[in-house]
Amino acid sequence: MKQIKISDAAAQDLVIGFKFYENQEQGIGHYFLDSLYSDIDSLALYAGIHPVYFKKYHRMLAMRFPFAIYYTCNNDFVYVNAVLDCRKEPSWLKEYLS
Repeated sequence: MKQIKISDAAAQDLVIGFKFYENQEQGIGHYFLDSLYSDIDSLALYAGIHPVYFKKYHRMLAMRFPFAIYYTCNNDFVYVNAVLDCRKEPSWLKEYLS
């Protein structure tokens, strides 16, 4: 089983998502975080099976929200680099990950 490390940028992405959903309706932000952390935790077993985008990042789509988790992995670790809203312009995503 691999260890998961979440970058500061990815943690900030999660905070932004939390604030967005919490502003929609109280409690949804917490559900968002629970769902996304569950998806991220699954990478301990399933890291590396997702398609590669932007030459080096695997992309896993979140199960319940329109977000994608971009990560890299090696033998023992999974590095979550970004957690981004899929509704953004693809060119913005590519620039953000560069």
